Amino acid sequence: MASPCAHYPGVVTIRLYDTSARQIRDFTPLTPGCVSIYLCGATVQAAPHIGHIRSGLNFDIMRRWFAHRGYDVTFIRNVTDIDDKIIAKAHEQNRPWWSIGYDNERAFDDGYTALGCLPPTYEPRATGHVTEMIEMMQGLIERGHAYAADGNVYFDVRSFPGYLQLSRQELDNLLQPSGEGETGKRDPRDFAMWKAAKPGEPTWPTPWGPGRPGWHLECSAMAHKYLGSAFDIHGGGIDLIFPHHENEIAQAKAYGDDFAQYWLHNAWVTIAGEKMAKSLGNSVLVSEMVKQWRPIVLRYYLGTPHYRSMIEYSEESLREAESAFARIEGFVQRVVEKAGGAVEPAAEVPPAFAEAMDDDFGVPQALAVVHTTVRQGNSALAADDKEAAVARLAEVRAMLGVLGLDPLAPHWAGDSAERGEDLHGVVDSLVRLVLDQRESARARKDWATADAIRDQLNQSGLVIEDSPQGPRWTLGPR
Repeated sequence: MASPCAHYPGVVTIRLYDTSARQIRDFTPLTPGCVSIYLCGATVQAAPHIGHIRSGLNFDIMRRWFAHRGYDVTFIRNVTDIDDKIIAKAHEQNRPWWSIGYDNERAFDDGYTALGCLPPTYEPRATGHVTEMIEMMQGLIERGHAYAADGNVYFDVRSFPGYLQLSRQELDNLLQPSGEGETGKRDPRDFAMWKAAKPGEPTWPTPWGPGRPGWHLECSAMAHKYLGSAFDIHGGGIDLIFPHHENEIAQAKAYGDDFAQYWLHNAWVTIAGEKMAKSLGNSVLVSEMVKQWRPIVLRYYLGTPHYRSMIEYSEESLREAESAFARIEGFVQRVVEKAGGAVEPAAEVPPAFAEAMDDDFGVPQALAVVHTTVRQGNSALAADDKEAAVARLAEVRAMLGVLGLDPLAPHWAGDSAERGEDLHGVVDSLVRLVLDQRESARARKDWATADAIRDQLNQSGLVIEDSPQGPRWTLGPR
């Protein structure tokens, strides 16, 4: 029987670290040539900080690599648009709960887009899938895995023997106290799938009375709707392993689904060793960061560490990322000038890059191949070997395309506007006046004056490079 996927990649071995197995496993998709991914997306009670966006960016790179390897990828990223925090914010600000969610959902979308993330195949909202949640709860009650009490619906954790296998905890040691209004539990560790109506909160009708979804039920129901009873990869931050992902597994498998075959979790962005979080007052909003740093540099900073490694936020590390990317970007620009036009990406990435990406998305090792290729290209430029330089740029563009970092890609065409493009023309005119003086000094062989002018421009934060088309300037690292 032919695969329903358009581009069957043949024999490709991608290896993933599966949280549930606590080891690297060869990836074998359920359907040859297809990859189905469910990623826990935003809870839209506030605008995103860079820690929120990191997860979407990490899985964007994974998705791009699967696609590069020839897989047809279905990528679902949900939006949690109703929960305790959203309701609390609505009361604090005297606004409808849905307006809080909508504004912050737009802010998340802006952040994903700014950093070059591809849009998901589907991006379902929790409140749009209450019907599916009711159907799942009915099925779980019929199977003896859930029960209704005082308008709430709870999952009976003792009814599911596999509970806590993902987080590897012992049920007898588990503390999961009741939340406000969660009455009638048979066991304090049972968790709420549906919460009974409270004054001032949004509600939906159910057979057990009006109320609203619990946090965990939405993802089990939406994964089932969009990816079926079994799918390949479930992703999210490491903070979601328990209770969220553990409870998703219990609901879905007790309902009869095979659910996710692999579990992938990205690490946090930290400040002073603590997870970046609004509640801790240490978050760095994406909307502010893109005013201070080019979005492509932010993508380089957040996307190039290994997805399972913590990122300790600091201005210094951002400056290092900016300098590293400037070396890549400078090479790209020089070869384009040398070639007299665009250089298309190579059809294949270098084998060492592919080997690194196949090994649990080893972006740091893959990036080392990028920088090595850039150095080879620069050596070719220095030797005036145009053909070799162009070949290296084609390879670099292919690799950067996988990472979403190709400065020549259409998405980044207006990226320089984030650095103050409105002033570029004015600055360029002033710098050209100074460069004309330097060229005059060089023409009369006054090398001391020419060098002094260049040094002064360098001290002002400008990098001057002499090209066959004449001197050019770029902004240097911060």
